[in-house]
Amino acid sequence: MAIIITGNPGVGKHSIAKNVSKILKYKIIDINKIALESGLYEKKDESNDVDVKKLKNILKNKINKKSIVVGHLAPYVVIKKQVTKVIILRKNPYQLTSVYKKRKYSTKKIAENLGSEILGIVAYDSMKKFGKTKSHQIDTTSKTVAIVSNSVINVIEGKFDDVVVDWLSLISEKNDLKKFFSY
Repeated sequence: MAIIITGNPGVGKHSIAKNVSKILKYKIIDINKIALESGLYEKKDESNDVDVKKLKNILKNKINKKSIVVGHLAPYVVIKKQVTKVIILRKNPYQLTSVYKKRKYSTKKIAENLGSEILGIVAYDSMKKFGKTKSHQIDTTSKTVAIVSNSVINVIEGKFDDVVVDWLSLISEKNDLKKFFSY
């Protein structure tokens, strides 16, 4: 059964997956790379749509015991019975804003990704799909790859205290809802 590392764009999924795979000697299965190589991306406006049914069929044959499956699409394309642990990386939306600007995301794409992180969409969908006992959130804000990787390994080994990441409360307390959501 595989380990999933998921989360919104910019939270550190690929950096952490690479580091953890070196330590544990696991193979990385990069969902985005497979979708791209398989021609399953369709460019639409500022985003890429993926045929999740086809991607799910491709992935089910690639995932094995010593795999780290990495990508924000994991809750939508990985079969529950193939997964041991799901690590959901989260990052403070104030820091994510600068990550997205460095990546030159459009204003619309920044707003969509920040909204998803604040509301915990990937976290919610992961917990719903794989179950709360398999799903674990890790806050990557201001942490090094080594520190987050150590937390991921602790999760895999069952030595991690679960945390609940709640960015919505944070931005509400700072009275910044209008900064992140247009309403």
